[in-house]
Amino acid sequence: MRPRSLALAAALAVLPLTAVSLGVGTAQAAPTPNASARVALPQTVTPAVARSHKQGDVPADRKISVAVSLKLRNTAELDRFLSAVATPGTAEFGHYLTPAQFNERFGPTQADVDQVRAFLAAQGLKVDSVSANRQVVNATGPASAVAAAFGTHESTYNDPQQGNRSFFANDDAASVPAALAGVVEGVSGLNDHTVRTSRVAKPEAATPHATPSGFGPSGYDGAYRLDQLGADGTGSTVALWEFDGYKSSNLTTYDSQFGLSGPAVSTVSVDGANYDAAPGGGQGEVELDSEIVRGVAPKATQLIYEAPNSDQGEIDMAAKIVSDNRASVISISWGSCEPDTTASSMTAVNNSFKQAAAQGISIFSASGDDGSRDCTRSTSGSTVKAVDFPASSPYNTGVGGTNLKVSGTTYSSESAWSTAGGGVSTQFAKPAWQTGTNVTGTMRTVPDIASNADPASGFAIYTQGSSSPGWQVYGGTSAAAPLWSGFAALYNQKAKAAAKPALGEVNPKLYPVANSSSYGTALHDVTSGSNQDFATKAGYDQVTGWGTPIADGLANALLGTGGTTPPPTGGCTAAQLLGNPGFETGTAAPWTTTTGVLDNSTSQAAHSGSWKAWMNGYGSAHTDTVSQTVAIPAGCKATFSFWLHVDTAETGTTAYDKLTLSVNGTSVATYSNLDRSTGYVQKTVDLSAYAGQTVTLKFNGVEDASLQTSFVIDDTALNIS
Repeated sequence: MRPRSLALAAALAVLPLTAVSLGVGTAQAAPTPNASARVALPQTVTPAVARSHKQGDVPADRKISVAVSLKLRNTAELDRFLSAVATPGTAEFGHYLTPAQFNERFGPTQADVDQVRAFLAAQGLKVDSVSANRQVVNATGPASAVAAAFGTHESTYNDPQQGNRSFFANDDAASVPAALAGVVEGVSGLNDHTVRTSRVAKPEAATPHATPSGFGPSGYDGAYRLDQLGADGTGSTVALWEFDGYKSSNLTTYDSQFGLSGPAVSTVSVDGANYDAAPGGGQGEVELDSEIVRGVAPKATQLIYEAPNSDQGEIDMAAKIVSDNRASVISISWGSCEPDTTASSMTAVNNSFKQAAAQGISIFSASGDDGSRDCTRSTSGSTVKAVDFPASSPYNTGVGGTNLKVSGTTYSSESAWSTAGGGVSTQFAKPAWQTGTNVTGTMRTVPDIASNADPASGFAIYTQGSSSPGWQVYGGTSAAAPLWSGFAALYNQKAKAAAKPALGEVNPKLYPVANSSSYGTALHDVTSGSNQDFATKAGYDQVTGWGTPIADGLANALLGTGGTTPPPTGGCTAAQLLGNPGFETGTAAPWTTTTGVLDNSTSQAAHSGSWKAWMNGYGSAHTDTVSQTVAIPAGCKATFSFWLHVDTAETGTTAYDKLTLSVNGTSVATYSNLDRSTGYVQKTVDLSAYAGQTVTLKFNGVEDASLQTSFVIDDTALNIS
C-alpha cells in the first residue's frame, strides 16, 4: 500500500503555499502569510508624485479599490509557445489556446488566488472579484487598511503641471509579505492620477454639419483597397476598448447614410461601468471607433467593452476581453504615455495581452497624437521623448498616422501626419520579430504600421456635438487603429474560408512580409514628413512604421506565408510537443494532476531522473488523473509514448484496478493490474488520426476498495514527423 506520507509530500510539492488537510474532511483555508517580512514591489509609485506638492494625508476612512495582479507561471515555456504559435512553418503555428488551456498551462493557480484572498481578508479588505483568468484580485477597504496591507502611506497631492489637479497616491513603493512575493506581480489603484485619453483629433470646433464631409467608407475602402478583399467581416468579432459610452442612434444614422448593415453593436460592462445612458466627453471616440470598423467590415460583430478610466479599470478590461474570448480582434484608441504610467500596471495589462497572443487575438493600438513627445499634455511634459501605452506593448500592433491624398476613391499619395505618435519604448525590450528596421538599440520601437489620421484629411463621423448630434470630421490615430482592426476582421473571414488560422498576433507575420519582395505590393511606404524627433525614410521609420495597407496585396502575402490548417501532408517538422515530459521540473505544469501524483520518493523509482507521476497505490477506493492539452499539426504522423510500471498486490485474472488513456474524452488504451511488471514497459499509441486538432491527453486511474495497484508513468513523449 502506498504510504500516506508520500502522498502528502507530493501534494506539498505541487501546492507550496496551500494548507492541506491531514484528516477526514475538506482542506483548511489558505494560511495568512506572515506580514512581518515584506518584499517591495518595484515601480508601483506614479511618477507624478516626484513632481507634485503633497497636501496632506488621505482620510483614514476613504474607500480605496485596488487590483492585485498575480504572476504568470512557466514564463519561459510561454515565451517559447508565443514565438512558435506566431511563426509560420513551426509545428505549433496557428494552433491557438482556449482560455482554459492558457490558464492551465500559464495562469496563476487557484492556490495562488486563495493565498492572496486570505491575505487581503486578514488585512480587513473586502475581496470584490477575481478575474476569470485568475490574474487579478480586486479588493476594497478604507485607506488605513490599504496602507497597512501594502506597507504604504497614502497622501493627497496637487499636480502643478496639470493645473494643480488634485489626486491621491502612495508616497513609496508598495510591498507584500515575503510569502507572496513569488505570486504577486503588482498592486494598482494606490493612486488615481493616471487616466487614459482618447487619440482623436478634430480640425475644427465647429457645430456639427447637416451632411457628411471627409472620408466616407467608399473613400478609405477604395484608397487602401479594402474593398478588393471580397470580404465583409462575416463571422469575425471585434472588441472595442473604451472608457466612455455611445448612442446607438448615432451609429444607426451612420449606417443609414452609407447604406451599411450588420449585427447590432452591443455593450459589455467591465466593473459595472456603462456610460451609454449619459456618455461623457469621450463619446466621439467611441462612435469614431465603431463607425470606422463598420465602414471597413460592416458584417463583423462589434462588442464595445466599457470600463472605468483607471489603472484598475484598464487591467480588468484586458483580463475580461481575453477571458471572454469572444473577439479575434481588439481595437484600442485610448492610452497614456509610458512615463506617466506605473510599470506595475503596464505589466499587469501586458500579461493579458500575452494571453491574447496565445489565443490568436490581434490587437491594434493607436500610437498617439503628440508625436514623439507623447507626454506633451500630461505630467512629464513636452520635453520628454516618449511613446504611448498600450501601443508600445510587444503584443500590440502600434498604428501611426498619415495624411492621405486620393483621386476619387483611388490612392494618390501619403505623407506623415506631423503629430503621429512614434519613438522608443522605455518599458519593453525589442522583440525578436522587430527586424529589418535599421534602428539600433535594444528597446521596442513604435509604430509598426499606419493609416490616415491627419484631421485635415479626416473621416466623416456622426456623433454628438456641443448641443446636438451631427456630422463632424475626425482624425487622429484613433481613426487609424479601428481601420486596421477592420482589415483584420476581413482577413480572418478570408483565412477561415481558406482553412487557415486567424491572423492572431500580427507583427511576427507582418515584419517578414515587410522584409520580403512582397513589401511593395503589400504596403505603401510613406517617405515624406516627420514628427518632432523622427523623419520618415524608405522602409521602416518611427512615424509611420512600415507604412499603410494595400489590403488585398497584404492579405495575399499573409495568407501565402500562413501555412494551412491542415498544412500539406509531409510538411511537418519533426518535434516533441509535450511540456515537462519527464516531470523533472518538480512541478506538474503544463500537466494537470490530482493531489499527490507528482512524486520523487524512492519507494517507486522513476524511469529516469527523480520525478514521475505515481497514480493510485492506496489500497482503497481512489481515482487519480494526469492530463495535458497540446496541438497536433495536421498532416503529421503523431505517436504518443510513455513508460509505465504497474505494481500491484492484486492476484488472479480479474482486472480490478484500471488505468485508461483517453484523447478528448475517447478511450484509446486501457491497462490494469493484469499488466503488472517488475519494471517499466514502454507503451505507444498512434495519434495520427488527431492531426490538425488540439487534444487533451488524459490518464485516469481508478482503484477499488482493497489491494493496491500503482500505475507509475514517466518519460512521456508526443513525437510528430
